[in-house]
Amino acid sequence: MNDKLLYTVPECVDALSIGPSKVWELIASGRLESVKVGRSRRVTREALERFVEGLRSDGNGDVP
Repeated sequence: MNDKLLYTVPECVDALSIGPSKVWELIASGRLESVKVGRSRRVTREALERFVEGLRSDGNGDVP
């Protein structure tokens, strides 16, 4: 990760190595926290880190 504070969905796709529909699904379900900036959605660096840490603590590594 770099020093950016907010990430677009395509940047989250790259960072997490999952598809865009899965990122949108995670945002809609609340598993990946996002913020609204104008009409756009952004994900904070901290939210990405919490999501990945949650995968580690789930133990199975699957993205539900």
